[in-house]
Amino acid sequence: MTWHATVLTLFPEMFPGPLGLSLAGRALRDDVWRMEARQIREHGLGRHRQVDDTPAGGGAGMVLRPDVLDAAIEAANPGDRPLLVMTPRGTPLTQARVREWADGPGLVILCGRYEGMDQRVIEARNMQEVSLCDAVLSGGELAALTILDACIRLLPGVMGGIDSAVEESFSAGLLEYPQYTRPAEWNGREIPSVLLSGNHAEVARWRREQAEKVTESRRPDLWNAFLANRGQHS
Repeated sequence: MTWHATVLTLFPEMFPGPLGLSLAGRALRDDVWRMEARQIREHGLGRHRQVDDTPAGGGAGMVLRPDVLDAAIEAANPGDRPLLVMTPRGTPLTQARVREWADGPGLVILCGRYEGMDQRVIEARNMQEVSLCDAVLSGGELAALTILDACIRLLPGVMGGIDSAVEESFSAGLLEYPQYTRPAEWNGREIPSVLLSGNHAEVARWRREQAEKVTESRRPDLWNAFLANRGQHS
């Protein structure tokens, strides 16, 4: 079954964008996955296809209407696909969630704009509120592209080798170890000798040590979670 992505947006021309290039683009052309970008404004109200209104309680900006968004979601026919909404107050994105979505039938992603969207449609449709990072973007489209890219690269046949997904950052709760390639010496800097030793066990040990070191120094949150998980399985 082809993995199916639907994006609900006020700017459908942003898609597939970079997802039409490289490995994701080839997989799209090979029907490994398919996508549709649907214009929310098609369900807008009145002659001007209004999609937003002023915030209840006052304040700056505009808020996307629940009736308009609900009609757009209904027309997209989500089926059993998870329905995501991109918002800074959502649950942070993790590789574990990406893998879960990649293993499913696809995603429907609602991209907000302006001051956001009416909370009632989020609750009524049981949407998963997802945050890409601790920053505010102009809209959800760039975040949606990122999530789709993360999922697509995990689909069977998209990447060249399965080890590429197994050994990368977050796959085991750690950041990835440093990578090197030829030349063996560059600008006075040499490749660590263990990587040239041919001893696969020593290489694996070095990589594990480096992954743990970089995770502990750069992402203490991941490191603490890794230690806790390791303690549960010891």
